[in-house]
Amino acid sequence: MVGLGIKDGTTEHISVRLIKKMKISDKTAISMPMRNLIGIVTAVSVGVWAFFGIQETLNKHSTTLELMEKDLNQNTEFRIKYPRGEMGQSSGEAELFMLVEHMSTLVEDLSEEIKGMRHNAVNIDFLKERVKKLGEDVEKLIRNGNGIKQ
Repeated sequence: MVGLGIKDGTTEHISVRLIKKMKISDKTAISMPMRNLIGIVTAVSVGVWAFFGIQETLNKHSTTLELMEKDLNQNTEFRIKYPRGEMGQSSGEAELFMLVEHMSTLVEDLSEEIKGMRHNAVNIDFLKERVKKLGEDVEKLIRNGNGIKQ
């Protein structure tokens, strides 16, 4: 403590500390145990490694989220526009539509053929009766003689 001060007639002690300014340059030497220096360097290295590891993980997750968001937007667009026919047709669908069209023409042809055959059953029955009757007539003629009436 240095000096005395007078304030309103009373004495007061003033403490003064002398502070040295520290000059640092590229030639400043530090006296420190090697164990502490290695610990500090190791701690900083682990900290940097952990920081960049976390940063890499965050980047991976960010990229994954961006890709998922893009897929989701494309899916939503497809889900809305495809049923309306705004996205066109794939080649597979075009082929399927051609096959369906071909099959429908085949079904129409078969339907017409079946309609034409409906009356065949009646005609066949009629012709069976006629053949049977003709057979009976031929037998009568044969029984009555040589088949000639006099």
